[in-house]
Formats: sequence, C-alpha cells, structure tokens
Amino acid sequence: MRWFARVLTVLLALALVLAGVLVYTVRKSFPQVDGSLRLPGLTGSVEIYRDKSGIPHIYADTATDLFTAQGFVHAQDRFFEMDFRRHTTSGRLSELFGKATLGNDKALRTMGWRKVAEQELPELAQDTQDYLKAYANGVNAWLAANPNASDRSLEYSVLKLQNGDYQPEKWTAADSVAWLKAMAWDLRSNMEDEIDRALALTKLPKERVEQLYPGYPYDRHATIVGEGTIDQGRFDQQAEPRRRATGALTQAAQTLDAVPSTMGTDDRDGIGSNSWVISGRHTTSGKPLLANDPHLAPQMPSVWYQAGLHCRKITEECPYDVTGFTFSGMPGVIIGHTDKISWGFTNLGPDVADLFLEKVEGDTYLYKGGQQKLETRQEQIKVAGGAPVTITVKSTLHGPLINEVMPDARPGGEANAVALQWTALTPGRTMDAVFALNRAGDWGEFKAAAALFDVPSQNLVYADTSGKIGYQAPGRIPVRLRGDGTMPVPGWTGEYDWKTAPIPYDQLPAVEDPAEGFIVTANNAVIDPKRYQPLLTKDWANGYRSERIRDRIKEAIGKGKIDAAAMSAIQQDTYNGFAETLVPALMQVDLAGPGGAARELLKTWDRTQGLDSAPAAYFNAVWRQVLTLTFNDDLPEQARPSGGDRWYEVVRRLLDAPSDPFWDDVSTKNRKETRDDILRQAMASAYQELAERLGTDVKSWRWGDLHELELVNGSLGTSGIGPVEALFNRGPIAVPGSKDAVNATGWNVQRDYTITAVPSMRMIIDLSDLDKSQWINLTGASGHAFHGNYWDQADAWAKGELLPMRSKPESVKQAATHTLRLSP
Repeated sequence: MRWFARVLTVLLALALVLAGVLVYTVRKSFPQVDGSLRLPGLTGSVEIYRDKSGIPHIYADTATDLFTAQGFVHAQDRFFEMDFRRHTTSGRLSELFGKATLGNDKALRTMGWRKVAEQELPELAQDTQDYLKAYANGVNAWLAANPNASDRSLEYSVLKLQNGDYQPEKWTAADSVAWLKAMAWDLRSNMEDEIDRALALTKLPKERVEQLYPGYPYDRHATIVGEGTIDQGRFDQQAEPRRRATGALTQAAQTLDAVPSTMGTDDRDGIGSNSWVISGRHTTSGKPLLANDPHLAPQMPSVWYQAGLHCRKITEECPYDVTGFTFSGMPGVIIGHTDKISWGFTNLGPDVADLFLEKVEGDTYLYKGGQQKLETRQEQIKVAGGAPVTITVKSTLHGPLINEVMPDARPGGEANAVALQWTALTPGRTMDAVFALNRAGDWGEFKAAAALFDVPSQNLVYADTSGKIGYQAPGRIPVRLRGDGTMPVPGWTGEYDWKTAPIPYDQLPAVEDPAEGFIVTANNAVIDPKRYQPLLTKDWANGYRSERIRDRIKEAIGKGKIDAAAMSAIQQDTYNGFAETLVPALMQVDLAGPGGAARELLKTWDRTQGLDSAPAAYFNAVWRQVLTLTFNDDLPEQARPSGGDRWYEVVRRLLDAPSDPFWDDVSTKNRKETRDDILRQAMASAYQELAERLGTDVKSWRWGDLHELELVNGSLGTSGIGPVEALFNRGPIAVPGSKDAVNATGWNVQRDYTITAVPSMRMIIDLSDLDKSQWINLTGASGHAFHGNYWDQADAWAKGELLPMRSKPESVKQAATHTLRLSP
C-alpha cells in the first residue's frame, strides 16, 4: 500500500506539473487587450475597445492606421487560423502536417489559387493595394512582438511535436487576396451536380437521370426578382419580356448575340444562406429591417470575426465607419453596415464553372481539328518530415487538367483528361468591391461597389437609413456558345466554349423598392427564364426556405407591423416544408408492428423541428430511410442523395408514380418493390433505428438527441489523436431545425444526423437606429483554445439568441470591458 501511495503521489504530482505547463502555455498566447502598446508603422494613435464578448471596435484618424490596427487585432486573436488558411489557399499544408495533406496541396497547386491572387494584386485600385499592405504591416508587427511560435497559439506548441522546425513567415497582401479564392470555391455553384449527373449516367439511362434533377418549381415557389427583363441592353425593372412566336430559344439566341465581345483573354449540399429586407412601410419604426444568416460548414473557430472599423472623423482620406463580420486574414468588413447603409449576402449560385473533356496526346491536346500545345508548369511541394514532391500542372485553353488530382472528375468515352474552367481562376476586383461597400453611403454607391464583385457571385440585399431597399445580382457569369453547363462537355470541338465577355453587369437582375415592400433571397431562383435570358444556372435551391420566409413575412404583415423580434423568430423557424407532402403518403400505407405507434406521432405534428420533438426525430429518420432505400441501389456512391430540397422535388414526383423503377430495389431477386413497399420499409427501419438509439418509448424521443453539432477545429481538430482533439474541439450541442428549414442546420442522410452546415452567423440590422441592430457568431471572437471568448457565443447561438450590435462611439465605449491604445 505504501508503494501504491508513492506511485499515486508521483502521478498526481506529474499531472499537476503538466497541467501547470499547459495552463502557462495556453495563457501566454492570450492577447494583451488593455493598456498601451507601440505599433510600428502607425502615423497616429489608435484605440481598440472590446466588450465582454471580445468583439473589437477600432478607432483611428487615417484609413491606413485603421487597417494596420485591424491586421494587428486579427493576428492577436486568430493568427494560427490565418496561417493555416494561407497554407491551404497556396497548396502548402504539407509544410505543416507532412504527407497526410499532400493530396490537398496537389489539387490547390493545380488550380493555382495563389498564382491568380498574385496576378490580381497589381490590377487592384491603388487605395486597395495600400490598405492590403497596411493590414499586412499590422499582422507582421504582432509577429515581431511574439518571436517564439509557442507564444502565438497553443496549436504551435502541439505542432512542435511533429514539426519542431516550423516558424511562421511574414504576412503578405497576396495571403489576404488568396482567401477570396477559398470563399469562391466553397460557393462555386453546380460543379458537384455536373459531376454527379455524369456519374449517374454510368448506371442509368438519360431519362432516369433527368428525373433526379427536376428543375426549379417556378409555378409554386417565387423567384427573388418577379419583375423586369433586359431591355435595350440593360436590366429594366419596369420592362416586360416581348412574346415571340419562336419562343424562349429565339429570345436566348438574340440576347446572347447582344452580349458584346472584346479582344482579350478569355449544397456541398446545405451550403446556402437566407437574407431578406423589409421596407419601412411594414415595420414598427417606419424604417427598413435587414436580416442575414449565411449557411456554411461549421468551423472552430467560426469563419467569421465580428468587428467595428471607425474613422474618428469621416473625411475623404478616412471614409470608413463600418461594423460587421470580417474574415481573419482579410481587411475590411464582408457583411454589415456603414453609418448609412446595410447589406447582406446569400449565394446566388450561377453556373460559373464547367468541366471540359479533353483529348490529350503527349504534350498536346486536340482543339478544332488541330493539335495545340499544352501549357505546363512545375510545382514543388515541401513536405514536413519528407522529401519535396514535384508535380507537373498541365492546362488547355479551358483551364488546368484536374482529373489526376480530383478523383471524381474522371474522363470518359473518347476523352482522356478533364479541364476546369472557372471564373475565379481569372484575376478580378472583388477586393476593391469590399472596400467600396465599406464606404458606400447610398444606393448608387452600393451599386457601383457591387459592379466590382466578381467572385463568388452573391445575391446582395440592401437597405439604407433614408428608407430605400433593393437587390442586386453581381458577378462574373459566363455566356456559353452552346450548352447549359449541366454536364461535362467535349473541349476539342470548341462549340461549348465561353464567350470572351461575361454577362454585362447592367444586364444582371436588380430591384429597387419593389411593390411588395420586401425582398427575400434564400438561394432560390433569381428570375424566371421565361422573362430573362441568358442562362444563369439550372441548379438552384428549390425555394422551400424562401417560400417559408415569404409566408412568415406576409403572415406578420397581415397582423400588423414587423419588428426585430419578428425577424429573429423567422430566422429560428424550423418548419419542414416537405412534411405536408410526405406525411399524407406515409399515413396511407398499411403498417403493422411497433412502427405503427411511431407513425401515430405524425398525426398531430405541427411540422416544426424543435429539440424536444419526437415527431421530428421520427420523420427525419423516415426521410433518411426513404432516400437511401429508394436511390442507393441505383446510383454510384458519389451521386447518392445527401438530402435537401432537390430531393424533396424528386420524391414529390415519384409519390405520384407508385410503380416507377426507382422504387424497385434492384438488389432483391425475383421481386419488384413499389412505392408502398419502400415507404413501409422506411417507417419500420426508422422505428428500429430510433428504438436502438433512443429507447422503445416513442413519446420520449427527442430530435435534439440525434441532431447535434460538433464544433471541430479545422486543423488539429481532425488529427485522430484523442487528447489533441479534446484540446481544440467543443460540443456536442443539440440544435433544432434541419436542412432546408429556415433554421438550416443541415445533415447528410448517408451518414447520420450530425450537423454538417449551419447558419454560421445571424444578423438583424435596424435602419431606424443602427445601435439597435443585433448579431451572433457561431463560436466566439478568440481563436485561442481555453480563452473565455473561444466559444462563448455558441450556447446563445444554439438557443437563437442575439447580442447587441453596437456601432455608435458612446455605446461602444460604455460597453467596453477592455481598452487598448496603440501608438507609433
């Protein structure tokens, strides 16, 4: 016993020492947020006020000082995240993590995001270049003040165990610009659908594949823009399309011919967003309200960083007074408000990427009957703990050949290679657009800023303090000589090439003060193609979220005026828009056994998906079984359904065809299943699954016990080493809603109910008094594990709560719990 006591004492002492070392290591990386610091490069003093949530508001006298301080603050809270991101966007993750990330680096080097960012820099406005340089100077000033990697973040201490020689390099302007490519890639529209269609065709005839892509239900779900068309070379909100006997094809051809040519060079399911804006004539204050909640993959820390950037006096040299959501690693505010206007984003989702099948022979490829020389370059990838790897990147005039580094993009038939043509691989001016938005003061300046927003193409909603509301579709959207972008096409004929010029900005849909008094965007179709050509895309979200938002707004207007609380309640709406279709079909099927008791839950279900809802748990389990039982036997693995409102439309049509071949399970011999067989099996299997997971008492089932959010650190949180993951990951958190509810907490039916996409932030802007605006982030301001602001907003976010979005100097200072003064 004495020996055991001695061993236990030693182990406890070691544990205490290790805990002390961990606490010391963690705490020394926390930023200084009070007192004074010298920041080389400043021209004057800067004040940084942080509230209890750690959200900074920065005050300066010059724009360069403002963005220098923003770079410093981002580095204080999020430098490892920034460093990780720049290694991602430049295809250099293997420098950090060794050969495990070599595949990622090969893909990124092949597409060349970093090279495009470097090409963009000299094309940007001089002010933009100056601000990017100032931001980098602020980051590097913080780096210089923290010379040891372990002083910068706990992640670096852990990384030393594998890669002890790593030291972060200085930040550059290109590091910031390259992040725009990552944002564009995440929101790149329909490339997965394009691949899935091609894969499905390997197992199914064309007509059955077309059943899986039924198209937007224009007859049931409204578009964003319901008025106007292109007239005399511009989009005119008041114009109506002319009716011609030759129909839409002739209209399309004429519109395409009108696009000028110039000489020159040529959901991911669940990823989406909600935004809407309501005119003052429908609000209690008499001024507009604007709401936004972008749906992205959950990250730890959140992809967003809240901040205010304020010139103490608005002048031509210092025109910024902007509060909103930023990206760490980039200067400026991405979504938010100035002192006069506000804006929100949802993904427009136009088809801006095409896959071209190519015939490659040696160092040439076939194009229009002749052999053309492939463009090639060498890329060397450094690998921690190993020898460098060199790859050869080959490109046709359509773009880089990606089939060797993106396994799903396989050639077929006569082709032996696949090229990616994507608008983001051409230098653009989106960084100029960010700064222009941040200083815009009216509708005209907002529209001018939107014209610079090349990629990713977003639905922009607008409201200002004068009472105006509006919508603008921006972006570089290609015009095809032939085809609709839904399938990979032959590259060697030239007939599917893109025209040199994209759709002109003046021809993109826009709305100003619509008659309805509100505008709703939720990745639904922008405009009916019967009134508008050229083609934007065929792969929209199918309008279940947008239609529910519209219904809630009209219901609220019918009862009186709308306030911010009503806007928040709409953001929290968990109604399942497909239940009205599927539940009646389930009720008509003969069902024996214990599954019958579970089905009884649906009789009185109000179609909402709250945490405590037993019917929601059962319905979603049934939905999962319906999709997997109906389609998994017919489709290759990569093309199987993950869920979402495209599949709502597919199944809705199949319910009216009880003997359709999709209902038959081809794996069963000598038997042909029908609709009722599959629905019966889905209900029985759903009961069995939930009984095993949640118990046999169906009334005690809770949707929140299945539908949980794990907050996983994007780098070390997936290391596979339990103690390391425990340092950085948080959760699980039970969350209401579901994919394509307004509260869009998506999940993948092929896996389980774990949340894969979330409203990554929520924001409600009150144009009657900007200080009454509200916001919430998914996690928190800090990227330092164990800091008080690492995930302090997560619980409020899950409950649907919002924090005050202060922006006026007096309220910012009153709420401040920390004040840091920077001097030259």
